[in-house]
Amino acid sequence: MAVTDEAIEKIKAMIVSGALRPGDRLPKESELAAELGLSRNSLREAVRALSLIRILDVRQGDGTYVTSLDPQLLLEALSFVVDFHRDDTVLEFLAVRRILEPAATAMAATRISPEELDALEGKLDALGPTPSVEELVASDLEFHRGIVQGSGNSVLCSLLDGLSGPTTRARVWRGLTQEDAVSRTLHEHRAILSALRDADAEAARSWATVHVASVEQWLRSTL
Repeated sequence: MAVTDEAIEKIKAMIVSGALRPGDRLPKESELAAELGLSRNSLREAVRALSLIRILDVRQGDGTYVTSLDPQLLLEALSFVVDFHRDDTVLEFLAVRRILEPAATAMAATRISPEELDALEGKLDALGPTPSVEELVASDLEFHRGIVQGSGNSVLCSLLDGLSGPTTRARVWRGLTQEDAVSRTLHEHRAILSALRDADAEAARSWATVHVASVEQWLRSTL
């Protein structure tokens, strides 16, 4: 095992075991290196790597802390990795969304509040019947994020947020090349919203599946 990898594993073990808890400050570099049997250089590299994936927070002049380890914070690294996708993997990301997003939408059907639904409907009304493709894509991202947040599952919300990156370009491309894409998207959003109003989890799941699958089907035919 590379020295830096070993250092990362040892710090990870301290966090997993509870020796270091969220918000804790790490011991001084010299003390921690001696405790773990590491060189200060390898420890420094490990801290740098763990800070990039939001496990540790290096505060200049103050020290290094374990972050909150909140799922949303940790899964930010996913969206960074996802941004490096190749065009031919967009379908794979959409396939994962087609599994997760309908499940999240079904969960939201019994948990989302009337106030949250009113807010979503208000944004759809403000969008109007003929938005630009850019406006529609931004609205689509916000609409689904609002629904997934309504599911009450922060991990699911963070995962889907991270997976939305590569599909954004596909949505724009679809809006530019498929004549009925805008009207179809608006219709499907209204149908999802109606199912949520009725607290009908299966209808919400079905419409969310149709919504993601229609983009996936269109993209599959164009690649």
